Amino acid sequence: MILTPIDSVRLLAVLPRFRESLLGEPLALDVLDRIAFHIPDGDLMRLSTEPDHHRQALDLCRSFGFGIRECDPKDWYTWDGTCVAAGMEPSVIIHEIGHYQCAVEYRRTLPDFGLGAGPETGAGRAAADAVRVVYGAEGDVEEGLSSLLGILWEAELGQPAILAFLEQNWLEGGADPRNVAHFVKMTRTLRDWGLIADDGRPTRQCRAVEDGPFFDEWFS
Repeated sequence: MILTPIDSVRLLAVLPRFRESLLGEPLALDVLDRIAFHIPDGDLMRLSTEPDHHRQALDLCRSFGFGIRECDPKDWYTWDGTCVAAGMEPSVIIHEIGHYQCAVEYRRTLPDFGLGAGPETGAGRAAADAVRVVYGAEGDVEEGLSSLLGILWEAELGQPAILAFLEQNWLEGGADPRNVAHFVKMTRTLRDWGLIADDGRPTRQCRAVEDGPFFDEWFS
């Protein structure tokens, strides 16, 4: 959920300053340019619901081996371990691919990836929470990595990735050095894991790095 609404006028002021802060970081700059390549006209506070974008999202899920459950996640899970709920915005569906790639192998078959029930999960909430194995700051880091990777998949498909970038608060801190450092670290981690290429494009690899050693280094 977006914290501070950003309309097109404010975006055109904030985005160049954020981009300028990344000029010494070619990977992060490439990632941002991919995301901001297409800025749609109109309301920037609402994710796309275009049928073609929804179809693309489900096709991408199928290409990763996902099953598709034709339901609203409020009546089930967002991800039940084998299937994604189809009754969501394209961006939210693609976000689950980011989670899949960023989760260690055994968690890819757990409801909501062992992170606890996602915000869209309804009837399966208690069951998803019961198999939660990642907590606190570790979960926050993985959520951020999954968010950015999903947004890059939207850009790869030619969808308006900037909408999810705003909705998931990547510009909330603007060009503040802490926000810039966070963004740079996220892009480097995705590349180090092989989930994006040197030009910022998403790959089809999945995470091979285990939880413990990685997070020990992240928080050291």
